[in-house]
Amino acid sequence: MDLVPLFKPETVAVFGVSPIDDRHPANIIYNKNRLNYPVRAFPVNHRGGSFQGEALFTDLSEVPAEIDLAVIAVRAERVPDILTQCIKGGVKGAVIISGGFAEAGRHDLQERITDIAREARFPFIGPNCLGIYCPACVDTFFLASERVVKPGPGNITFISQSGGILVDQMIKFSQERVGLAKGVSIGNKAVVRETDLLRFFANDPETGVIAFYLEGFEENEGREFVTAARECAKPVIVLKSGKSPEAGKAISSHTASLAGDYETFSSVLSQFGIVEAKSHLHMVYYCEALGCYPKPAGERVAIVTGSGGHGVLAVDVCSNLGLTVPGLVQKAREELKARLSAGVQEIASLKNPVDLTGSVIDDDVVETVRYLSRRPEYDSILILLLPYSPGISMDLGARLSQVYRQEGKPLVAYVPHVEKYGMLIEGFELNGVPVSDTIEGAVFMAEALRRYGVC
Repeated sequence: MDLVPLFKPETVAVFGVSPIDDRHPANIIYNKNRLNYPVRAFPVNHRGGSFQGEALFTDLSEVPAEIDLAVIAVRAERVPDILTQCIKGGVKGAVIISGGFAEAGRHDLQERITDIAREARFPFIGPNCLGIYCPACVDTFFLASERVVKPGPGNITFISQSGGILVDQMIKFSQERVGLAKGVSIGNKAVVRETDLLRFFANDPETGVIAFYLEGFEENEGREFVTAARECAKPVIVLKSGKSPEAGKAISSHTASLAGDYETFSSVLSQFGIVEAKSHLHMVYYCEALGCYPKPAGERVAIVTGSGGHGVLAVDVCSNLGLTVPGLVQKAREELKARLSAGVQEIASLKNPVDLTGSVIDDDVVETVRYLSRRPEYDSILILLLPYSPGISMDLGARLSQVYRQEGKPLVAYVPHVEKYGMLIEGFELNGVPVSDTIEGAVFMAEALRRYGVC
């Protein structure tokens, strides 16, 4: 199956547009694509009528263009006929928004549309889903634009069985300033499934990290997914629900999936170097880190701070996550001390965490990070910045990013996310260095680098 037309359509037919209900899902989808995206959108309703002064097409044959993508938002009973119509009309793929299939106990109806599509090798997303969000291309979510928080463009593709989880994750990405390449809600995944999308996005030049919210697989499907993820050259991150028997029952009524044995699945992910996010917050931090550094790093972390308390908290989090914080040998401490400003040399603690104290200035941080970047006993560097320190300027993020570009050792930063520190944060982020607004989040980013590719 060719999935390209699903994500890069030039023409879209929206089935189900209502002449009387502006809030109908099909109307919202049609309106936002017609007004906000470069696709040519065509409204279809088998009863005819008009919407906002435009005549509704009663049949695909009336549409004056070849259609790349059909978005179907009609009653479940009508979906098989529309799907057949699309296949005969040369449509290249579809998103079936409609619910009322296997998740509602109507397995026969879902099997019918699955058989129709597979016989014709016709790809569709869904049913029972939000579908596809591609920034600056197409949006099949039946959510009004003013109600949805959309992240900026980026290299993360997030695929979710749950539309609600996808929308929530997009909000969290936006808050953490993580950019999105594609968002895909697959619902009941009757035809196009996770492994199909994994293989497709493995070759998508806009995607750098492929992240999944998974509820369950068909029998033996998990093995195929893990094999494809292991073979993928890009980081793959998985957030799996159904950890308890009670959650497994809820999953079966949500998307008609089998939750499976979570402990076994989690163990297999770890064995094959596939990053598992334990919560939605882990997912955000892992995506941000691996979106910047798509290569593994080891467990040894150097910590640079202007506050001893912040350093101690970071060490605790590192220890809990299996990261190590090796100390600096005496000779290295003497070499580092010689690089520091006179006001800091005699009061800094240089053991790791390296506490440069509240008297720190930009040059001290830059020289410390440069020196630690060249030390072979460290795999990544965690920088805990307190922008209210008198000697710290808003240029420091950009300067430290240049150290990363020159030395190549991954940096992760903690900076409180408030507006007055925006220039400092952007100095990191515009140069590809991830920033968290919590110490825990910054350590989670370092952990993601350690967990990726570790078998």
